[in-house]
Amino acid sequence: MTAPIRPPVGAAHARIWGVGGYRPVRVVPNSELVDRIDSSDEWIQSRSGIKTRRWANDEETVAEMSIAAAGKALAHAGIAADQIGCVIVSTVTHLKQTPSIATEIAYKLGAGGGRAPAFDVSAACAGFCYGLTLASDMVRGGSAEYVLVIGVERLSDLTNRDDRGTAFIFGDGAGAVVVGPSDTPGIGPVVWGSDGSKADTITQTESWEALRGGNAEVPFPTLRMEGQTVFRWAVWEMAKVCQQALDAAGVTTEDLDAFIPHQANMRITDAMIKALKLPAEVPVARDIAETGNTSAASIPLAMERMLETGEATSGGTALVMGFGAGLVYAGQVITLP
Repeated sequence: MTAPIRPPVGAAHARIWGVGGYRPVRVVPNSELVDRIDSSDEWIQSRSGIKTRRWANDEETVAEMSIAAAGKALAHAGIAADQIGCVIVSTVTHLKQTPSIATEIAYKLGAGGGRAPAFDVSAACAGFCYGLTLASDMVRGGSAEYVLVIGVERLSDLTNRDDRGTAFIFGDGAGAVVVGPSDTPGIGPVVWGSDGSKADTITQTESWEALRGGNAEVPFPTLRMEGQTVFRWAVWEMAKVCQQALDAAGVTTEDLDAFIPHQANMRITDAMIKALKLPAEVPVARDIAETGNTSAASIPLAMERMLETGEATSGGTALVMGFGAGLVYAGQVITLP
């Protein structure tokens, strides 16, 4: 007779216990960019809402920014690094195919005594929400008691400073959260998906394969985006996903204490607010004004800022929504740490 397999035993529920962020030291105002793209500060702000962004220096690597953000998240959660059972890093700007940057980060942090499982997620601007979903499932499924989720980008490395459509959009930074067991639900059901038919709307200009052999005729890959197509998709489709995430969690816009969408574009955020009929008293993350679009890092960075400034409070109910290249998306309702 075959012996029965003992099932994993996890927590009844999961929630975020701590959040932390890292913003590079260098502040880059619009005035530093406008000459190369024949633009103006006024035009950039009217099109995106961005006033400044942060660009990393040589020492502010993907790993080092992640470690700094993770340290703050661990301290906020009151959790020691050796209690972390897994490290998930969402990034599209770790420029090595292998090994994953998550393994380096986990080792340097001492996560799980330096031996915690660790892996990267490539889901662009939705990557943080993807990682959060995986972490919640791990905690509830018994794979880990505490999971560290990091969103980190050095998008300045892949930005074409002469591209009028993207040169002003992207910034660098890292945000991290600690997910762990909870007596009550703290992370709602995820509504996520992808639309590969629009994969070409946000992409690299060249593949890494094109650089093989040191081909001098191929420029270093940068990001390109069909802005109007992405704008229309985000405005019309992501508002629907937001509503589905609210419905799945059994809450309404009136129950929200904060709305924290991916910081892609202020006009997209305003359009989603209108489509959702979000009550005026619900605070909305607008971190993009000072930080730019930091892709996978944008939601945890915006979350940290809202909590630090008092715009949102610990224990409040927030809707988070990520969307980007792929095209991919994910949204869920959470309890703020």
